[in-house]
Amino acid sequence: MNRFGALFFRRRPFLFGVLSLVLLMAGLIFYTDLPGRSYSGPLPPLTEQERVLSRNLKAHVDYLAGEIGERNLSKYEELKAAARYIRETLARSGYRTSDQEFTARGRTVHNIEAVKTGVSGPEEILVVGAHYDSVFGSPGANDNGSAVAALLEIARLLAEDSLAGTIRFVAFVNEEPPFFQTDLMGSRVYARRCRENGDNLIGMISLETIGYYSDKPGSQKYPFPLGMLYPDTGDFIGFVGNLGSKSFLDRCIRAFRNTAEFPSEGTAAPGWMTGIGWSDHWAFWKEGYAGVMVTDTAPFRYPYYHTSRDTPDKIDYDRTARVTAGLSRMAAVLADAQ
Repeated sequence: MNRFGALFFRRRPFLFGVLSLVLLMAGLIFYTDLPGRSYSGPLPPLTEQERVLSRNLKAHVDYLAGEIGERNLSKYEELKAAARYIRETLARSGYRTSDQEFTARGRTVHNIEAVKTGVSGPEEILVVGAHYDSVFGSPGANDNGSAVAALLEIARLLAEDSLAGTIRFVAFVNEEPPFFQTDLMGSRVYARRCRENGDNLIGMISLETIGYYSDKPGSQKYPFPLGMLYPDTGDFIGFVGNLGSKSFLDRCIRAFRNTAEFPSEGTAAPGWMTGIGWSDHWAFWKEGYAGVMVTDTAPFRYPYYHTSRDTPDKIDYDRTARVTAGLSRMAAVLADAQ
């Protein structure tokens, strides 16, 4: 063996490591290359619609996380109170709700659904969902009161619209531990029924912890190696999918960027990566459906994640209103494109 061959073999582990890193980065660049551009620059003044949204979002979060507080099987009456509030709020927007009832640890729990039926392609279904339980020991203002509030307001905003496809608005129970990614996770029960019924879902949008933003450099963290590709300031809303959801993710973020003046970032990454499957969209992946999480990135930005300090005063209602308005328009575009 000549000296060049010997040098290659000595350095082979290093070279393979470099090659692996290059291939990983190439893959990440491909799956993070999303349509459109993130909005940049000063945010425009709130519209009248957004001012109303901000007030409504605050009222919802104040009630869910302030009046009710912690809501899960250890706080069963509070969990039922949250479910009643969701039903009543959707009813005021003109929806008839239905419950998917099941038993978890000897208690009856409910997923809550409101359906806006499409006028020309009703069999094409978009699911927009958020879990309404909170983790043990937390009032859950951001996780996930902010997202439930947005779900209720998106349903209200679209109540009178005429859309080609169907939108199902679903509030899921039992997303938090000990039910997270188990057969008793509310979205798992719901997604399995969708598959059993042969429902034609174009995709599922999971609203997860969407109310906290920061303009401070260094406020945003990521699971490795995404930090090499994204900004370190937590002033944006994130769109996250697995590799199989890339096409649906593209459609979501294109529609959002075309209709919202708010910073947005997104990625399609392997589902096993830290944080990528951390919400109800995971349950839809398990049934072969496309699913995208919309999030402020939760523990990668929010310092009060899963603590007793996740209270209504931590939420930026104006920015959440901007996001909610954009998501309502995004959902309308997705449903009307059938």
